[in-house]
Amino acid sequence: MSTFKTKNSRREFIRNVSLASGGMILSFNWLASCSSSERELKALPKNWFELNGYLKIGDNGLATVMSPNPEIGQNVKTSMPMLVAEELDIDWNNVLVEQAPLNVGLFGNWQIAGGSRSIGNSWVPLRQAGATARKMLLMAAASAWSVPVNELTTSDGIITHKLSGKSDHYGVFAEQASHLEVPEEVELKEIADYKIIGHSKKNVDGKNIVTGKPLFGLDIYKEGMLTAMIVHPPAFGKVLKSFDASSVINMPGIKDVFTINTFNDEEARGWSDVTAFNEQVVIVGESTWQVIKAKKALKVEWKNMSKTIIKQAGWGGNATDVSIPTGLENTIDHNKNLIDYSSLPLQTARKNGNPEKAFKEAAKVLERTYTAPFRAHNTMEPMNFFADVTEERVILSGPVQTPEAAEGSVATRLKMPREKIEVHLSRMGGGFGRRLYGSFVVESALISQHMKAPIKLVYTREDDMTYGTYRPAYSLKYRAAIDKDNNLTAIHVIGGGIPESPLHENRFPAGALDNYLAEKWVIPSNITIGAYRAPRSNFNASAEQSFLDELAETLGKDPLEFRLELLKRAQENPVGERNDYDAKRYAGVLELVKKNAKWGAQDKKNLKRGVAAYYCHQSYVANVVDVRMDGNKPVIDQVFAAVDCGIVVNPDAAINLAEGGTVDGIGTAMYGELSFVDGVPQQDNFDKYRQIRHHEAPNKIYVDFVKSDIAPTGMGEPPYPPVQAALANAIYSASGKRLYHQPFIHELNS
Repeated sequence: MSTFKTKNSRREFIRNVSLASGGMILSFNWLASCSSSERELKALPKNWFELNGYLKIGDNGLATVMSPNPEIGQNVKTSMPMLVAEELDIDWNNVLVEQAPLNVGLFGNWQIAGGSRSIGNSWVPLRQAGATARKMLLMAAASAWSVPVNELTTSDGIITHKLSGKSDHYGVFAEQASHLEVPEEVELKEIADYKIIGHSKKNVDGKNIVTGKPLFGLDIYKEGMLTAMIVHPPAFGKVLKSFDASSVINMPGIKDVFTINTFNDEEARGWSDVTAFNEQVVIVGESTWQVIKAKKALKVEWKNMSKTIIKQAGWGGNATDVSIPTGLENTIDHNKNLIDYSSLPLQTARKNGNPEKAFKEAAKVLERTYTAPFRAHNTMEPMNFFADVTEERVILSGPVQTPEAAEGSVATRLKMPREKIEVHLSRMGGGFGRRLYGSFVVESALISQHMKAPIKLVYTREDDMTYGTYRPAYSLKYRAAIDKDNNLTAIHVIGGGIPESPLHENRFPAGALDNYLAEKWVIPSNITIGAYRAPRSNFNASAEQSFLDELAETLGKDPLEFRLELLKRAQENPVGERNDYDAKRYAGVLELVKKNAKWGAQDKKNLKRGVAAYYCHQSYVANVVDVRMDGNKPVIDQVFAAVDCGIVVNPDAAINLAEGGTVDGIGTAMYGELSFVDGVPQQDNFDKYRQIRHHEAPNKIYVDFVKSDIAPTGMGEPPYPPVQAALANAIYSASGKRLYHQPFIHELNS
């Protein structure tokens, strides 16, 4: 076993949190979201005893485990409690799960859904919480039975003293244990002893999702609650000029029409305080339908914006001046700039060896440019949030990936101390970056403060898709130098975007070549951007792995073996000191997918295949995609995915994430596109924004994991990037047509 010191004081660690144990004050039953059968609910204990902020033990032996991080569909509400339950050594059937509210004092400052780090960052703390509670229960039992604690054992929530034959469940000792001092150190289980971790457990919300129980932000309701909607400018580069409230104020159910400024210009904004349109018109009414009708009838005038400078903090917290350019942008201009950026200054991000000399002496140079457009997140549940603001306190509830940042933004904007703000978390109907930026939370608080009433802010689908934040438009140009003996001597990559570069200068194939140059450029824009599933990697992988495939063909090498050859060099004799990947793990997923897909074997179905692999969020994924062409459309027969994400906590959830990321990646590469005409987004609903359809998804996805004893790494995002290139490479094998510009459907139809 591994021994860990307990770092928290008794006040911090044991602290009874009324938010965590008392349920919400809204008509939103958190207990209904527990994984409880009817039998279990009837058998709920009369008394709960809180052993630490993560769990309570009932007098009948049931345990309630708090899941601290926001649930966005990645199934952390199941996987995180599994870590606690494993070290508590309790039967999973006797575990109830509750969504914890925001409480940084208890759960630390990573109570967010972002960066695929929920499990990784909680790997030790959550297991430590379970182990600490288990030891306290053992201490209580030892005292009750007057036996040494080291003579006691536990199994499935039962404490046993073999010498005396005494045995009883945790509930018998829970009250006494709750009064004990926290032990100074605890032992954590060895991997070989896991009974819960590494074994599939069903989604604790699964039944309630399919039976329509209230779990999501849009389900929140409180008596007397009003509905609010916003009216924002129709184009990026436009701002409010005037509006006529008299046109709607007397419509049925309408309570008020007014404007808000989400953030004060004189104050620096936090890193998550990204908003496309700071000043907006707000309509508040009794019902959603009444407000929508008023929204359509409201008379509003807009004007072109002036150049604006705001202070905005980065992830590290330091605020800098950000200049927002004027103008109404067009996709036709974006596309030209992504191809021709010759007038822009290039910034050198990394240089190894003498790439200039290698290219000058090259017998052959392979050069290719790859592009991708802006993309909307298109969450199934549009932005929404509940707020009830009074002079004494603020209650916030809804779907947000960054509750701590949102709490801070609301505290700053309302000039209210954080101690008076409560943030409750609902399940999210999608996000993957869109809900990292909580301007909608601040909006809801400002509207409630103005109305002096509880409100629920609801975006329409059109609001959501035309408001930002978006995935930027990207470009990557790759060049390879090949000498007279057909040897690869250098690679040069130039990464740019509007308004952000996708370049990961320290990623593979950096470190695998003596001569390597990475440069970048950006073009400013007033179109607001933000993190999008696997930020930057979501395009970088597609371009990089497509280029490596074409480079392998140019060199006359098998594309999979060519990658392994480069990774062998990076492992045995790496170039540079900033390579941010483990070449051995990288090669490991390629070897696994090579084996599972039977790479190189004769195919009997006349299918053509492509391969790709990528590293992001500390994890490695390799794909082989098999396709056949039906005219100019690919039919995807099967996808093989090999994943190295360290220890797999919940195989069911990990497989679901891999399958979902695979389908999402294919859909993005093939169809995803957001275009602009004079600053106006041209796709404002699903009838215009092309998504992947059921019949376009792979017929079969095979997911295999590298066996590992490494602490868990990312899983929500890593399966998304590489499949895009594997698909492009498979399409080339089947059609003879290389694809350079996403969405691929345009090139296939040309």
